[in-house]
Amino acid sequence: MKELWKSKGYKIRFITLILLDVISINMCSLFALLIRFDFKYSDIPYEYLDNIAKYAAFNTIAIMTVLWFCKLYKSVWSYASVAEFINIIKAVITSFLIQVLFVYYVFGMNMPKSYSIIYSILLFGCLLGLRFGYRLLRMIKSSRISVNTNVMIVGAGQAGLLLAKEIKTSDFLRKKVRCFVDDNYTKHGKYLQGIEICGARHDIPKLVKRYDIDEIYVAMPSVAARELKEILTICNETGKKVMKLPGIYQLVNGDVSISKFKEVQIEDLLGRDTVQVDMTEINDSIENKIVLVTGGGGSIGSELCRQIAAYNPKQLIILDIYENNAYDIQQELKRKYGDKLNLKVLIGSVRNTHRIEGIFKQYKPEIVFHAAAHKHVPLMEDSPNEAIKNNVFGTYKTASAAGRYGAKRFVLISTDKAVNPTNIMGASKRLCEMIVQCMNTQFDTEYVAVRFGNVLGSNGSVIPLFKKQIAEGGPVTVTHKDIVRYFMTIPEAVSLVLQAETYAKGGEIFVLDMGEPVKIDTLARNLIRLSGLEPDIDIKIEYTGLRPGEKLYEEMLMKEEGLKETQNHLIHIGRPIEMDYEKFMRDLSELKNICERDDEDIKEAVKKLVPTYVEKN
Repeated sequence: MKELWKSKGYKIRFITLILLDVISINMCSLFALLIRFDFKYSDIPYEYLDNIAKYAAFNTIAIMTVLWFCKLYKSVWSYASVAEFINIIKAVITSFLIQVLFVYYVFGMNMPKSYSIIYSILLFGCLLGLRFGYRLLRMIKSSRISVNTNVMIVGAGQAGLLLAKEIKTSDFLRKKVRCFVDDNYTKHGKYLQGIEICGARHDIPKLVKRYDIDEIYVAMPSVAARELKEILTICNETGKKVMKLPGIYQLVNGDVSISKFKEVQIEDLLGRDTVQVDMTEINDSIENKIVLVTGGGGSIGSELCRQIAAYNPKQLIILDIYENNAYDIQQELKRKYGDKLNLKVLIGSVRNTHRIEGIFKQYKPEIVFHAAAHKHVPLMEDSPNEAIKNNVFGTYKTASAAGRYGAKRFVLISTDKAVNPTNIMGASKRLCEMIVQCMNTQFDTEYVAVRFGNVLGSNGSVIPLFKKQIAEGGPVTVTHKDIVRYFMTIPEAVSLVLQAETYAKGGEIFVLDMGEPVKIDTLARNLIRLSGLEPDIDIKIEYTGLRPGEKLYEEMLMKEEGLKETQNHLIHIGRPIEMDYEKFMRDLSELKNICERDDEDIKEAVKKLVPTYVEKN
């Protein structure tokens, strides 16, 4: 209140309202008598006029005090609503009781019986007019402001109501809500905030045309991911700007406003609930531990570092061969945590035996997340030796050092491409899984692999490529019209990895239930629409044919593995395939020799170790 009083505008409004109330209180006394005597002033007895003159000072002070305690000088009247209306009623009833008590009993004045009733009715009208009149003037002013944007709100519930109210009352938004859409048919034809609920989700395209809609707001914070995907897909196909309320917590916190809405992202169209993890379990596993992340500057590696840093590790060690990537994540973590995080950033390759040995000997990491790998399928097809050297033997050297230097746990980042691989990259990752399984029998370290599909927005994934092609005006290139992939976000992938680490007992391959696969063609078309353009009209889509080693669909599990559930229903464990470990190690040694000779028959050698690897051209 003290801060408000410093405002000149507030002082003027406050004093003006008090003066108007003083005038109203006294004018109501006179007009109550005029009404009682049919507006014939000469018929009013002098005694009555003399009484209200003597009573005026006390009456004014008493009623002003009532108005103060009923908060009629503390409300923001430009946003007056039911609560303020009730406060006015309380003030008038209290004033009526004061009138009756003091006029007829305390002061014993001779006044008409109807005087106090008429006076209270007039006072109610004055108080209501003075307060709500300000809001009415403001609404008239708002209605004269030119509207630049027509808005549709999907969801005629509490969130939609609050949003419509904000748009309607704001002085700054040049928007107008033209219609509501809701799947509850009992609401159709009814009105919310004076705006009609015109239809269900399937009516959105025709309603967009009918009302010339520019923006669509999806205010359904508690709807399931699959249902939200269907609604967003329909909205997206209209070519209009689509915004959505992030989650139900926004409604619980009362944060439903334009500022809380965000543009629809491509991950919103996947139609799968976000992976939930047990934060307590992860915290207990990471806290006060020395953690090493190889490939810590990459898409997955850097997100691992971000999430691990939040769990208070004793020390976080980032290893990456690319100094720029390592520098970026180092600076980001320093800015966020400063000296609170014991951070060590090292440059080196997992292929360098001496470097890996030195790191494990000096820092003795307790938990290792191995994310360092070559992952680009077409590039690895042209350089198969490098895929094997980096992925397979980089994993072997790191995993071996983890066992020999007493690491508690080793977590390999794998991929769905390791299942029945058709390319050397996928085959190399399958070999990495086999190495992990083999190492688990040789050391006390618990070795596990985590397998997931494509990660949205990671380096080399289709989304950044599509965005770049759209920015350049197209065309957007899709290898095949029917190609499908499983997708997840980077934070989801990393959450899974961290959760899997807490479940590890050794030798498992953890697999995420990623829901339904997504057609890349559909993904490309949705991304074009999210950019405000029309596929095949503004941006052309070209089909270039499958690349070497690429298949139409990816599998998450090999047939021999089966599935076992964990506490998290979206995380499963694949049963390890039986292996002859001694033979595997001999064959691995021979593969190493072939690699070092840069033998062109490297793929044939890999096929002997990975029987499920079948090349496709």
